[in-house]
Formats: sequence, structure tokens, C-alpha cells
Amino acid sequence: MTIQKQFGFWIAALVVFVLFLWLFSSILLPFVAGLALAYLLDPVATRLQRLGLGRLGATLLILSLFVIVFVLVLILAVPLAVRELNAFLQMLPSYVGQLQRLAYEHGGPLLELVGGAEAGRDVESSIRDMAGNASGYLLTLLGSILAGGQTLLSVMSLLVVTPVIAFYLLIDWHKMVARVDSWLPLRHRDTIRKLVREIDTALAGFVRGQAALCLILGAFYAIGLSLIGLNFGALIGLTAGLLSIIPYVGSSAGLLLSAGVAIVQFWPEYFWIVMTLVIFFSGQFVEGNVLQPKLLGASVGVHPVWLMFALFAFGSLFGFLGLLMAVPLAAAVGVLMRFGLRRYLASSYYRADGEPVAKAAEPRHE
Repeated sequence: MTIQKQFGFWIAALVVFVLFLWLFSSILLPFVAGLALAYLLDPVATRLQRLGLGRLGATLLILSLFVIVFVLVLILAVPLAVRELNAFLQMLPSYVGQLQRLAYEHGGPLLELVGGAEAGRDVESSIRDMAGNASGYLLTLLGSILAGGQTLLSVMSLLVVTPVIAFYLLIDWHKMVARVDSWLPLRHRDTIRKLVREIDTALAGFVRGQAALCLILGAFYAIGLSLIGLNFGALIGLTAGLLSIIPYVGSSAGLLLSAGVAIVQFWPEYFWIVMTLVIFFSGQFVEGNVLQPKLLGASVGVHPVWLMFALFAFGSLFGFLGLLMAVPLAAAVGVLMRFGLRRYLASSYYRADGEPVAKAAEPRHE
């Protein structure tokens, strides 16, 4: 098969894949979630098999524990988080107003020097109005999401259908992998296997390691902020941990939110404000020097910019389904792009005057 035909085949396959997602995006969520769950839990099931437990028993044990933990979190943690979020959004205009008042009191002379006495009051009023509109919009959005019938149907399908799909996939995981492997074209089988192993390394190293890192950081921030008595400390800490899937985004957002709340709540007691900052800087130190080397190691990661683009793009196109697919697709595309770049650098298109790449790259000795 010529290069043109191969390129045409993969372009056609990509078009069919996107069309399939577009047509069935409304029903694919539990299937994609079940596939992701089976992929994440397969190493645990394999390890239990090596310890002497059958595949069926290992699958039943793992999924039963997962469902129990998930239901407990759903019953105990989600209502509390929703109430905390609702209260925080209602208090947001007040917090912003108090921050503006403190800023105006201590920076008023500078504002008056730059733009006159009316400038500070205009800025304060504008920011307070923007905060009120933003919090109102978020409250309306949250209410519509929770009250939507489609959302309720999706949640029920996730609770009921996803464990069933994960159960069947987890039982036959190795059989399915072997079957798909037997379908690979013999001429390109070694190359495809190598690419799949690289994708699996990138995906497993990022998702499993980053998920553990997010949980640890979220618990650390939530417990630390709650211990110093910060209002909405648990909510801010868990949100920072969740957003830490994108490096620096979670810690930055959590730092700004907690610092703002701490200034309003503790001013002028500088000690507790400094303690809030110490918690986040300590979390960053532990993340960079302990957690990332231990959990992520030398696995091929996903660049933060590429990850953010994938999350926004697939989330915009396919909603929550797109968010679930963004990370694995970003990892896969990254591996394929690196493979394509390697092939390009080794091809005649890159060579100068027909010289081999290695020879052309050698420095000249005068």
C-alpha cells in the first residue's frame, strides 16, 4: 500500500470515528466510562489473578468495592459539596466587595492620584457588579444542570449501566486485546504494537499517576485549610486538587481563592493569611519534589497546553463525554505526532542533497 493510500485510509477512519461520536454522543457516556473504568482497574485484576484469585472473582471483588465507595461518596460528599458551592457563590459578591473596600482603603491615595476620587469608586462598583453577575450566572447554571432531565438520565445510566459494562469488559479484557492484535496487518504489526505500547505508557503514567496526585493534593489542601479555620476551606482545597490534573492550574486557582477569602476573613491578623499561603506553597513543594517523581516517574506525560486545548475542544464538541475522552485522545495524538516527526526526520523530505540525516548532522572539522 502506497503512502497516499495509507494516508487516505487513516483520514477516512478519522472521519468515520468523528461522525460516530457525533451521531451517538447522547448515549455513549456510560460505555466510555465503563471502558475507562475497566482500563484503570485491569492491572488490579491482573495482580489479584497472580495471587490465585480467578478472573471472575477478582472482577466481582474490585467492582463491588468500587461501587460501594462511589455510592458512599455520592451520598455523603456530593450533597455537602453542592451546599458549600451554593453558599460560596452567594457569598462571592460580598467577598469581592470587602476586598475592594480593603484595597481602596489602603490604595486610595494612589487611585486618586492616577484617576481622581471618582476612579476608585467606579472601579469598586464595576468589580462588585461583575462578581454579582458571575455568581448569579454560576448559580443558575448549577441549578439547571442539577434539575435537567437529561442530566438525571445520564447520572442514572452512569450508576447502573457503567458497572455492568465495566464488568464484562474487565472479564474479557485480555481476550479482547488478543483478538484485536490478531487483526493487525502483518506488515505493520510491530510498528503498531510499539505505538500502542507508547500510548499505553503515556496514558497509564499520566492518568493513574495524576489521579493519585490530585487526590493527595486535594486532601492535603482541604485538611490544611480546614484546620486553620478558613471559610469554605474544604471546598477550595478539593477544587484545587481536582484542577491539579492540569499542572499549575489547580494550585494557582486555589491559592487565589484561599488568599482572597483569608484576607477578608482574617484581616488584619497576618498570621492566618500567611498560614494560608504556607499551605499552598508547601503543597507545591511536596508535589514537585516528592509526588511527581514517585507517582509519574519517567513516563511520557501530556504537555499542559495540549491538555488544556484537548479539554476545551472535546468538552465544547461532546460535553462531558468529550471531557472523558480528552486525556486519552490527547495522549494518543501526542504519541502519533512524535512518531510522525521521527519518520519525517528520517525521510528523504528532510535530507539535504540526498545525504543521510546522521551524516548531514555531523559537524565539520576544519
